[in-house]
Amino acid sequence: MGAIIRKIGAADNEQVAALIRQVFEDMGIPKTGTAYEDESLNDMYQAYNRPKAIYFVIQENGKIMGGGGIAPLDNHNGNICELQKMYFLKEVRGRGLGTEMIDRCLKKAKEFGFEKCYLETMPYMDAARKLYEKNGFEYIDGPMGATGHTSCSVWMLKNL
Repeated sequence: MGAIIRKIGAADNEQVAALIRQVFEDMGIPKTGTAYEDESLNDMYQAYNRPKAIYFVIQENGKIMGGGGIAPLDNHNGNICELQKMYFLKEVRGRGLGTEMIDRCLKKAKEFGFEKCYLETMPYMDAARKLYEKNGFEYIDGPMGATGHTSCSVWMLKNL
């Protein structure tokens, strides 16, 4: 069976938290000042169970292999959302699922009425940055809002 992308369910919380932490370990991403420290990590279903927010998971053979979501940008007054917590286990990278996930997230962002989509990433996450560029995200000079992710030093924005 191939991979499917679907909305997160409450039963997915443990697998999603473990997946994100595993990607951090695999890629040597700092744990301080990143999504690794987010309180929401242990209850992603509840964190995205609010207006104008959604989180999708990639499931293959009963296992959560990746995820990504959209939510209003924290501590920002504009009509901007953030592409959040988009991480994939190495087994599913390079299969076009990142493009599919971004498409799904941006479609929802437009349905929610957002005007722009913001994201934060790391300078050495080359494949991710190339994917974002390919999907119309442009580099900006500094962070927007206040996500608490002080270790992320690459900021990008896309007009919806």
